[in-house]
Amino acid sequence: MSEKERIVWECIRTETGPDLRLFRVRFDWVRNPRNAHTVKATVLEAPDWVNVVALTRETKIVVVQQYRFGTRAATTEIPAGIVEVGETSKAAAVRELREETGYGSDEWEYLGYVEPNPAFLDNRCHHWLVRNAEQVSRPEPDAGENLLVGEMGLDELRREIEEGRLRHSLALTALAYVFDLRPLLK
Repeated sequence: MSEKERIVWECIRTETGPDLRLFRVRFDWVRNPRNAHTVKATVLEAPDWVNVVALTRETKIVVVQQYRFGTRAATTEIPAGIVEVGETSKAAAVRELREETGYGSDEWEYLGYVEPNPAFLDNRCHHWLVRNAEQVSRPEPDAGENLLVGEMGLDELRREIEEGRLRHSLALTALAYVFDLRPLLK
């Protein structure tokens, strides 16, 4: 038996749980290969997400500030959103950048994806880099969004992180694909 075979749990059965709009709940009964113990695992099924690191010609980073219901606080983030059914991650990134900020560009680079929390989420968050982003239209945020759009230099962005205004883990991950954030570690 290979190492991987010894850690992969067998799914015995699956039950559909409630649909919470943003997530669908799934219950998997899985067997531990180490001791045959059965566990009921809760999985949140979610659409994939995108994050956009948009750089202007002046190498400023396009940011949004918005209120987050989960933390009940205003945050600084990068443009981001949900990949709609039938949409590619690039199409979602282009759409979200345009909707949230009014910015656009023809220079896109895929940075890769992360798994937001594979302990209980089944989705991916795709990171995109945009170069030479510029304002091409007015922002058109969704009805449930209220955004302030701005640009920050790298030093200002680092201050936002150091002072705790930019804490969104997925935004930080996307930014780390582009910038060396290590000087921020204390």
